[in-house]
Amino acid sequence: MRRLAIVEFLSVDGVMQGLGSPDEDRDGGFEHGGWGVPFGAALGEVLSPDVGAQTSAYVFGRRTYEKMAAFWPNRPDTDPMAASLNSTPKYVATRTLADLAWSGATVLDGEVLDAVSALKADGSGTIVALGSGDLVRQLMSAGLVDELRLFVHPLLIGTGKRLFGGLPSPSSLHLQDIASTSLGTVALTYSVGEWFSSAVPVTTAQASAV
Repeated sequence: MRRLAIVEFLSVDGVMQGLGSPDEDRDGGFEHGGWGVPFGAALGEVLSPDVGAQTSAYVFGRRTYEKMAAFWPNRPDTDPMAASLNSTPKYVATRTLADLAWSGATVLDGEVLDAVSALKADGSGTIVALGSGDLVRQLMSAGLVDELRLFVHPLLIGTGKRLFGGLPSPSSLHLQDIASTSLGTVALTYSVGEWFSSAVPVTTAQASAV
């Protein structure tokens, strides 16, 4: 059984849209694209040298796949992230792409939640979803996510697509690791637990103190 980990780069107010460049995603008239670039130089301070070593598969939404496929195959394997992405199986949730040029990339077959459940049940290691906001929200709502790895940049953007949407029920998160960079980015790793109401009972004294 494999775990499913979500890796996301966010502002403090949860925005994930247009992280990398001005024209990455202008949906809704978003004009703040590229906001994550100034903080990229310090990410090596919180990333393990063997980043991707435990990753046995990646899953992407169509938009994220197209952006990743245009960049990472051109990076040398001396970059550990490029080495992992280029050599590891990749699965894409798409109804519009049939032929995927990136080596090792395959279209998820059938209904996406069933397909990801089947991937989790087959093999070992960790399946990692990068970006892919629409897909990730579906996976979280279905209870398929085991771990959140959030890189929170010190910005309030105010508008734009946010990672977290509605969920069928609250869920508890258990902090596994926390680190920060010299530029103020906080790296948080959480395991996803049981429903909050049963996992963390609130006593009368605690309720009255709030």
